[in-house]
Amino acid sequence: MSSRSIFEIDLYIASATVALMTVGVLFIFSSGVTASGQVVSNEYIRQILWAASGLVLLIAMTFIDYRELRRPALGVFAAVMGLLVLTLAVGRVVNGARSWIGIGPFGVQPSEFAKIALILILARYYAENPYRARSLTGFLGGLGITAIPTVLVLLQPDLGSAMVYFPIFLFVAFAAGARGHHLAFFGGTGALVALFTVLPVWDQYLAAQPIAFINALRDPQALRLLALGLLVAIAVAGLGLRLTQRRIFFWLIYVFSMVILSIPVAYAARRVLQEYQIMRLIVFIDPYVDPRGAGWNIIQSVTAVGSGGLFGKGYLQGTQSHYQYLPQQSTDFIFSILAEEWGFVGVVVVILLFMIIIFRGIYIMASARDRFASIVSAGLVGLFFFHFMVNVGMAVGIMPITGIPLYLVSYGGSSLWTALIGIGMLMSIYQHRSQY
Repeated sequence: MSSRSIFEIDLYIASATVALMTVGVLFIFSSGVTASGQVVSNEYIRQILWAASGLVLLIAMTFIDYRELRRPALGVFAAVMGLLVLTLAVGRVVNGARSWIGIGPFGVQPSEFAKIALILILARYYAENPYRARSLTGFLGGLGITAIPTVLVLLQPDLGSAMVYFPIFLFVAFAAGARGHHLAFFGGTGALVALFTVLPVWDQYLAAQPIAFINALRDPQALRLLALGLLVAIAVAGLGLRLTQRRIFFWLIYVFSMVILSIPVAYAARRVLQEYQIMRLIVFIDPYVDPRGAGWNIIQSVTAVGSGGLFGKGYLQGTQSHYQYLPQQSTDFIFSILAEEWGFVGVVVVILLFMIIIFRGIYIMASARDRFASIVSAGLVGLFFFHFMVNVGMAVGIMPITGIPLYLVSYGGSSLWTALIGIGMLMSIYQHRSQY
């Protein structure tokens, strides 16, 4: 075993992390300043306290040998799932979701910590057997594990947080060596579920005239007939594959299976979605359907981003935030404030800081000396990448509003602690990369 200094840390990730937290505090403060210059929110003080305590967690995770996390992974996962169940029973409702648990003003969001717990249990599951991810049963086993927190969070209902778990699974499964056609089947089915969920909404609220096929997606009887037809097609293709061994029949079964799985899931999703969540889908397609209601957030966010120009209006000089035009501006739309006040240049700097974390995470994954470390790194990279892409996408209007925070920048203790624990795990893997 090689001897390494306990102070050997990844300075790139450490610097980027501190820089992003500093940016976060600055713009959380900015979000609480009115047009007259009055400070009406102390969120920035809370964020500083959460950042300070989160740094303690980061340092602790950095100097814990990541291999010590493998054995208790199952217990950690079970404990966090227990918290999610408890949240459903006695949690507080915030923004339409029963997702917080705590005493008085002090609370945590277990769905955030479930992301770290999921990464650990999936890494242990796939690290135990190097061939597990390549088998269909092993792939489905990981998918089943991922479904547990997803269902519990959907019951809150918190669609945004629930969306994060499956991208984590995809990154983990890829790093564990899952077959490409398994990953493509899962990804393709997910894309079809999203499409079949959105199409009836578009047809009902936005289309000039109803389209028969899309209208059928809302009719249970039509869906049953469609499913029966697809099953017959799969059976015929299966017979063709058995008799001729031609690859085309395999791919027909592959595609038809994705469709037959996605349609009932999309139907169920539309039944589960709340009215405000359906409106988010509608205004994502066309925010001017309800410009003073559900579409207001997207319109104001895009306006703020576009008005920043090259160098921005200047710190504390933004109008969209200081006139309080942006709801949830310290959390969901903090990137919009940043873009308005620091402009394109500031946006590029923040994006580069995130890219440092993501690409250094990929480097740590590639240089890890064991499968567990490599898979954990992949899950953490997926976690940061998905949060970044979706939050920035929301701000510029290319993603529906889902309430996913911008890690290290958005206001919130649970999300900040989760991000810093994840960073600490990456730092631990980096520090112990040469030890056996």
